[in-house]
Amino acid sequence: MNRRFLLAAALASLATPLAARPAMPLHDAPRRIPSPPFSDGEGRKLTLDNFRGKVVLLNIWATWCVPCREEMPTLDRLQGQLGGDDFHVVALSIDRAGLPAIRQFYQENGIQNLTIYLAEDIRVQFALAVQGLPTTLLIGRDGDELGRLVGPAEWDSRKMISLFETVIAEQRSP
Repeated sequence: MNRRFLLAAALASLATPLAARPAMPLHDAPRRIPSPPFSDGEGRKLTLDNFRGKVVLLNIWATWCVPCREEMPTLDRLQGQLGGDDFHVVALSIDRAGLPAIRQFYQENGIQNLTIYLAEDIRVQFALAVQGLPTTLLIGRDGDELGRLVGPAEWDSRKMISLFETVIAEQRSP
């Protein structure tokens, strides 16, 4: 019975257009999160601490995840529109196939604004309590989690951009 419910819920989420899905829910209060290690496309070792001072949209995804593939162009456009000193999209792949699979996906899908990031082991998923893909965390300038969405979204929609612009403005130093 439980398996059938989960399968039905998963199929229903795939059938729901991105535009019809809710905006990212924010937490009542910021939550402390760990800063697990990962690397960029050049092999440099990083953690979320490298992005302190910026509002970060951390998207955990994989090339084999259909909903992840569906939303990736919207993340690319969002980074192109808002990315800079105050905001950065970290599209963190958990692909076991590694950098070649991610590079091929970026090339085939015209992803131009997103930097390649790769979690080389399962530590990121455990550390950030990832329960499904895609999982996206909104992280404040101080490294605290402000919100979380499990499932795909239209990240470059007016509603989302307005939300991110508000968070960026609220997170600016006085």
